[in-house]
Amino acid sequence: MSKYEQDILNTVNLHGRVSVMDLARILQVSDQTVRRIVKPMVEDGRLSKVHGALVSTQNVLDPPFMARMTQNRAAKVAIANAVAERIPDGSAIAIDTGSTSGFIAQALRTRKNLTVVTNSAFIAATLSMEEGNRVFMAGTQLRNHDGAAFDRAAYDVIASVSVQAAVLSASLVHPARGFMVYDQCEADMAGAMTEIAEQTIMAVDSTKFNEASTSPALRLPELAANDLIVTDRQPPPAFRALPGQAQLLIAEVQGAPVGDNRP
Repeated sequence: MSKYEQDILNTVNLHGRVSVMDLARILQVSDQTVRRIVKPMVEDGRLSKVHGALVSTQNVLDPPFMARMTQNRAAKVAIANAVAERIPDGSAIAIDTGSTSGFIAQALRTRKNLTVVTNSAFIAATLSMEEGNRVFMAGTQLRNHDGAAFDRAAYDVIASVSVQAAVLSASLVHPARGFMVYDQCEADMAGAMTEIAEQTIMAVDSTKFNEASTSPALRLPELAANDLIVTDRQPPPAFRALPGQAQLLIAEVQGAPVGDNRP
């Protein structure tokens, strides 16, 4: 597979649906070149073409992690791009295992010479193939539903490095208790990544803000003054005090109605 084919496949799978004109702009080539490259990709089923746009054929019935990668895709892409813009070339970062973090890893393929530590096999595979990157896979035993490691070896690897930023996600957001996850191992891993980072970037899409949630969940570490919350829409009024000392960044979702994702 050529580099252009791989870039097109990654972009379409990331967005779900991309016009030929947008792909030409992203790749900085003509739309005729894009049509020539994608023709065999459509013929062999790697992509589908509908009304001048290319559509991902990625199976939404894949394991749960991949299914979550298809949910609220536009918001997660916007969040991923906003986070990637704040990660300079040459940075050292830790990334957790959430689906939003998976989108961030794909957006970070545009960065150079990253040092990455993660307990996600998906994220490690995404970033390890980029020339100049150094990727450390934390852990040896992977969960079958998301390819994440939480064994003793995972925590040992995380504790052995230091990074500029830890990129974290959450299962839900509560107006009083903050960012939360359902599993103790995920809370522990978030704490371990926060400990080794100068800054925490909490990336969470707007569907996670749920003031009525009664689900039992575990609180993630509180954010500090230099930390950043990145989401795709201004949180509801009940969450007004949520950022605390942290900064709040609203990512612009492509195609969203004017004002829909702004403070």
